[in-house]
Amino acid sequence: MKITGILETCIYAEDLAAAEAFYGLLPGLEPVSKEPGRHLFYRCGESMLLIFNPAHTSSEQTYVKVQNIPLHGSKGPGHLAFSIEGKDVEEWKEFLKKKSISIESEITWPNGSVSIYFRDPAGKSLEIVSPDIWKNT
Repeated sequence: MKITGILETCIYAEDLAAAEAFYGLLPGLEPVSKEPGRHLFYRCGESMLLIFNPAHTSSEQTYVKVQNIPLHGSKGPGHLAFSIEGKDVEEWKEFLKKKSISIESEITWPNGSVSIYFRDPAGKSLEIVSPDIWKNT
């Protein structure tokens, strides 16, 4: 028995309209579901990105049939890394520049992988990087 991957990742944003405008720009994220003021769901490859408004999910109980989903929510910058093809780093830098999304930092790791860091409207630290970053570690 073992964990075989990450199925979904959840981040939190109080301004879901700003989050939707921002994440809707990012190539590769496919909108799946939204409930205004409560959540946005995106397909990201084989995984799901869930964006919840913590004002709702940390205090309002949600039920599926009669089963409750545990309350959850967080505040603060947080971090999420998106996997990209290593050959696409320059194209991504150009895309971010065209969309007026400031690159906060660019790191070349000892194994040659490159990370590009930027922020979403809620202040989350986002990274785009090749999955090669974790090879030989």
